[in-house]
Amino acid sequence: MNNDQITALVTGANRGLGKHFAAQLIERGAKVYAAARRPETIDVSGVEPIQLDITDPASVRRAADVASDVTVLVNNAGTATRASVLSGAFEDIRLEMETHYFGTLNVIRTFAPIIEGNGGGAILNMLSVLSWLHDPTSGAYSAAKAAEWAMTDAIRQELAPRGIHVTAVHVGYIDTDMAAFAPADQKTDPAVVARLALDGLHAGEPEILVDDLTRATKAHLSGG
Repeated sequence: MNNDQITALVTGANRGLGKHFAAQLIERGAKVYAAARRPETIDVSGVEPIQLDITDPASVRRAADVASDVTVLVNNAGTATRASVLSGAFEDIRLEMETHYFGTLNVIRTFAPIIEGNGGGAILNMLSVLSWLHDPTSGAYSAAKAAEWAMTDAIRQELAPRGIHVTAVHVGYIDTDMAAFAPADQKTDPAVVARLALDGLHAGEPEILVDDLTRATKAHLSGG
């Protein structure tokens, strides 16, 4: 996959990790649609801003009509309510699942035929160590990310025969607004996360484990 032949769509590209994804893809020579619910908040040089709310099917369809030349989809948009599954507001729990699972899945179902029609390409799903490490202080987020992980593994097998590679990126805390509550020494620079993720996507890796916590957590899964 040559970077100068890539046309990428990055969701949640107006801040945090998504902004780094968009900027680094531009640096690598790609054409980039930078998507956000409020595209006027996108300030990455060289991108084409596009309105997209992944929880709104009509918004996803409109984005697909505009970005009809996409070959790489970066599913980065997310939310983090920190809701408990037992005591958290049910609307927060539902928002986590609507965003990370149903919203991401709808974007994939909409753009997969486009990517296939453009000769194939790749999808990158931004997951989390909390796909496997289920802390009750972020129970709703963990449940949604676990569901997204399972979905990612399933679509990887379904899309491979159609010429679409699927990569999952797992990481702990990233130094963005979403993890402002976390200690600084536990957070990874989002520029580093974006670089490792894009390098792994380019190399055709199915799964990228960014930090030591994530690698150790994955290694202990089979041990219960």
